[in-house]
This record gives sequence, structure tokens and C-alpha cells, in this order.
Amino acid sequence: MDAPQEPRWLDAEESQAWRALASTLVRLPAALDAQLRRDAGINHFEYQVLALLSEAPGRTLRMGELATLAEGSLPRLSQVVTRLEQHGWVRRTPDPADGRYTLATLTGQGQAKVTQAAPGHVQEVRRLVFDPLTKTQSRQLREIGRRITRAIDPDDHPAQRMRSALPAPLHQQGEPGGPCRVRACEGRRERETEPSPCLIIKPRPGDRGAGG
Repeated sequence: MDAPQEPRWLDAEESQAWRALASTLVRLPAALDAQLRRDAGINHFEYQVLALLSEAPGRTLRMGELATLAEGSLPRLSQVVTRLEQHGWVRRTPDPADGRYTLATLTGQGQAKVTQAAPGHVQEVRRLVFDPLTKTQSRQLREIGRRITRAIDPDDHPAQRMRSALPAPLHQQGEPGGPCRVRACEGRRERETEPSPCLIIKPRPGDRGAGG
């Protein structure tokens, strides 16, 4: 029987880098959560759900795909959407194209909520992440994040995931969404292969969204 292979222990520099990353992974989500809870009364995951719906055509996504895009499980998303429904921000309906699926749609009230929450959120993201970095470091951070994500899931293709998340009729028709249009963001997504919520970018004038 072969002897067990010696682990590839981290050297001193790698250990320091890992400890810095591990600390960031714990502290950054907590800080973003705290700001949103204080200023908007929602947590970061709830904000992500609202933002993803706001940028989808017709402000609508299938629940399963919304869970994937929000990086959460379907049971967790279902609990969150129940809370959002109680506030009148989201509604669920059967998918008319395939009754096996459930659609989540951002309401007019939900659009107003995420538009109200976005400025404070992006200000905190900028303060905590981008203000301490140079432009070169920001680009390096982007590449580091992509490489680690690919190591975790080599088959993950965010831009393709966003397309597959759309209910078939909406995907074909390309209906406009909320303050950011998917078509307006598609070129950026295809270049960067990232489905980042458009609400970290300034909405276009007059795109606050209507009722629903």
C-alpha cells in the first residue's frame, strides 16, 4: 500500500494571503449586511434577489434560476421570497410556458424599494472595496475572483446562466426590465462573463419602473 502523499503545505507568503482572504470572506458580507439592514431594512441576500429581478426582462425570473444567480439554495430563496411577498415587493405565479416552474416577478413597490436601497449599497461597496484600491489593484481583484471561481466550478458560465434564467417567452421577446435593461448590459456581460447586478451602476434617467 502506497504511503499517503504529503500535503502541499502553504508557505509563509501563501499563509498570509489565505488569512487575509479568509478574513475578508467573513467581514465583507457582514458589513454589507449591516449597512442594508440599517438603511433599507433588508439584508444583502434580499437585495441581491431584488436587484437580479430588476434587471431581468419583464422583471421576471424562474425561481430555480433566480436561486442559482443569487448564489443560494432554492429552499433559502423560497423563504426569502415569502418575506418579500409579504412586503408587496415580489409576487410568484406559475410559468405559463411550463407549469412545472414558478416565476418570481418584481412589483412596482419592489422596484421602488431596490431603487431606494441601491445608492447606499453602492456607496458602501465603493467605500469598503474600491476606495482602498488603485485601478490596477481593482483589475487584479477582478481577475483573482474569476480564477478562484473557475477553480471552484470550471463549468460555471455566468453570462450563459443569465440567459437560461429567463422564462422562454420573455427571453425571446426581450422585454425591458427595470432600471437596467438586460439588453443594455448584455455586451458588458459577454465581454466580462459576469452577471453582476446592474444596480451597482447608476440607473439611466427615467428608468425607475412603473407599477405592477
